[in-house]
Amino acid sequence: MFETFKNAWKIADLRKKILYTIMVIAVVRLGSVALPVPFLDPSSLQSMVNQTGSMLGYIDILTGGAFANATIFALSITPYINASIIINLLTIAIPPLERLSKEGEEGRRKLNKITRYTALGLAVALSVAYYFLLKRQGALLYTGGFAGIFSAIVIITAFTAGAMLIIWLGEQIDKKGIGNGISLIIFAGIVSRGKQLVSAIIAYFKLAAQGEWKFYIYIPLILVLAVVIIGFVVMMTEAERRVPVQYAKRVVGRKMYGGQSSFIPIKVNMSGVLPIIFASSIISIPGTIKAFFDTDASTWWGKFLSIFDYNSLAYAIIYFLLIMAFNYFYVAVQYNPLEIANNLRKNNGTIPGIRAGKPTVDFITRILSKVTLIGALFLAVIAVCPIGISAATGMNIALGGTSILIVVGVSLEVVRSLEAQMMMRHHKGFLE
Repeated sequence: MFETFKNAWKIADLRKKILYTIMVIAVVRLGSVALPVPFLDPSSLQSMVNQTGSMLGYIDILTGGAFANATIFALSITPYINASIIINLLTIAIPPLERLSKEGEEGRRKLNKITRYTALGLAVALSVAYYFLLKRQGALLYTGGFAGIFSAIVIITAFTAGAMLIIWLGEQIDKKGIGNGISLIIFAGIVSRGKQLVSAIIAYFKLAAQGEWKFYIYIPLILVLAVVIIGFVVMMTEAERRVPVQYAKRVVGRKMYGGQSSFIPIKVNMSGVLPIIFASSIISIPGTIKAFFDTDASTWWGKFLSIFDYNSLAYAIIYFLLIMAFNYFYVAVQYNPLEIANNLRKNNGTIPGIRAGKPTVDFITRILSKVTLIGALFLAVIAVCPIGISAATGMNIALGGTSILIVVGVSLEVVRSLEAQMMMRHHKGFLE
């Protein structure tokens, strides 16, 4: 990886793209920590956001701390992510959107435009919800009269404008920088919280010096386990099942086409971190309700919500099962064995030893089921592992499975992008 960046830095064009990407990310981080929205005092919100297992804490991780600080980029790319997920799912259910997704570059451009408008609507809705949350927590300087109305308009407009600005900055990275802009912004936000991990390690070492000797054993073991998990994530992210395909020969005029062998790559981790994001959002709702309404733990309702506490066994089991279910759902929506088999038939391709038609569909379905199971188990284990470690050691693991998956995935994506651009620039071509 470091060798790739070193070689890319030697190329003037790539060096400009890298510097441009770094500059945009620096602007995003500046807006996330140093540009507070006026008429707000977010100090009263900190304890609620930092509560373990709360959905607000999960959103704060994705925004790189901007949510808890109530800065201009408090919503970060959350509206755009939600809009992208909604539009991707609707392309399966709504025929006009499905046709747009199959119209090539022009169709993708229209879908992107629809996604941006959807993100704008979600940004307004989330800004309003965030305003009322801040009002309930007593973080507003003005709540009544003309001053209250004016401050509400300013706060909601600032949050919405910040969300749309950060989406625009991500698109600028796509056009003029390196890698996927939205992914890099999430990556920067997660990495920026690394200082909290360092602070936690220092605090545990201080506890060990005060007589808690177990932390002298736990901390090295957890660091080694983190390295092993990162290596495992890299391996599973790159892993794929290759289904061999043989194309029949055909004569067109005086030329013969086809006859070559290829394969259909089926990635083990086909759905990325989306199942974890869906599962985290749903299972965090009870904890968020508990924090909102200050439920008494002695009541039936309080006992029920306590089942979903972050370190409980029930939470880990439900979280595990939800990730498995969402992974199967996402793969079922995105991959249609019948469509793959029809495309093979149209291009005179067959899987060796498997007849065309229904046998091909059944064979691809079996392969997808096995690969999906492995991918679902991988995501579930990575996500639940920090919960198990926290329960066993009593330590709060700041870097969760979702964060590791995002950081590793984005890093690999950037390296692949740099390698592809360097290969394109060093290709001699047909005239040399």
